[in-house]
Amino acid sequence: MSDNDVKLGYIGLGNMGAPMAKRLVEWPGGLTVFDVRLEAMTPLAEAGASLADSVADVAKADIISVTVLNDQQVRDVVGELAANAKPGTVIAIHSTISPDTAIQLAEQLAPQGIHIVDAPVSGGGTAAQNGELAVMVGAERDVYERIKPAFKQFASVVVHAGDVGAGTRMKLARNMLTFVSYAAGCEAMKLAEAAGIDLQQLGRVVRHTDAQSGGPGAIIVRENMEALAPDNFLYGPLAHARDLGEKDLSLALALGETVGVDLPMAEMALENLAAGLGVPHSASTTKE
Repeated sequence: MSDNDVKLGYIGLGNMGAPMAKRLVEWPGGLTVFDVRLEAMTPLAEAGASLADSVADVAKADIISVTVLNDQQVRDVVGELAANAKPGTVIAIHSTISPDTAIQLAEQLAPQGIHIVDAPVSGGGTAAQNGELAVMVGAERDVYERIKPAFKQFASVVVHAGDVGAGTRMKLARNMLTFVSYAAGCEAMKLAEAAGIDLQQLGRVVRHTDAQSGGPGAIIVRENMEALAPDNFLYGPLAHARDLGEKDLSLALALGETVGVDLPMAEMALENLAAGLGVPHSASTTKE
C-alpha cells in the first residue's frame, strides 16, 4: 500500500495533538481528525483536514494517532475504535500511559487483526510544530516500518524501542531524567541564591552550556550498565567525566556547608556518579 492509499486519523487535538495533526494535513492519503471540542477541530479543518463526527468515524483510517489525557481515556477511545475498525488498522497511542495498558490492549485486539502501538513523543509543542519531535515506538518491526513515514511528518527522530510497551518504558526513563534534573536544578538554585548569585544569570549560563555540551544526554552512550573494562574505548572519556564530576561536586558540597544549605542530591550524585558511569571512584574521592 502506497502513502497515497494510506488514510490517517488523529484523535485528541490538545497542546501536543493539534500541532502533530497539523503536520499530517498534507499527507497524500488524507487526514481525518476528531476532538470533543469543536473549536479544537476548526483550525485543522481550515488547514485541510476532514472532520469526524465521532471517534467511530475515525476508525475508517488505516493509521490512527491518539493523544488524550490518561490511561482511561486511551482505553475508552481504543475501545470505540476497535468496535468499528477493520483488520490491519494501526492505533498509535502517543499519550504517556502505563506500559501495561498498551500491552493489554494489544493482546485484546490482536485476534481482530488490529495493531496497538505505543508511540509516546518527546520535545514539546514547538518541536511538534517544527516537525522535530522524537517518537519512541513500541511495535512489531513490520508495523513500525508501516507507520514510520507518517510519524516522520512530525518527528525528526523515530526510534523502534522494541515490542509493544517498550516505547512507553523508554519515555518513562527519558522523563525521569528530565524531572530528576529539574529537582537538581532547584537544589543548585538554592545553593546559588545562598551564595549570593543572581538566579537569572545562572539560568542563562546553564541553558547556554547545556546547548553546547548536550547536558545529561552526553553520557548516555553505553550499550549496557556493566562496569567498563579499562581497555574499553569509553573508559577514558567517562573516567574524565567522573574526575570532573567528583571534584566539582565535592567543591559544591563544601560551598553548601559554608553557606548553610543542605544538598542531598549533590551528596547522592557524589556517591553514585562513578558507578553509574561504569568506572571506580577517583583516587582523590577514595582517599576521602
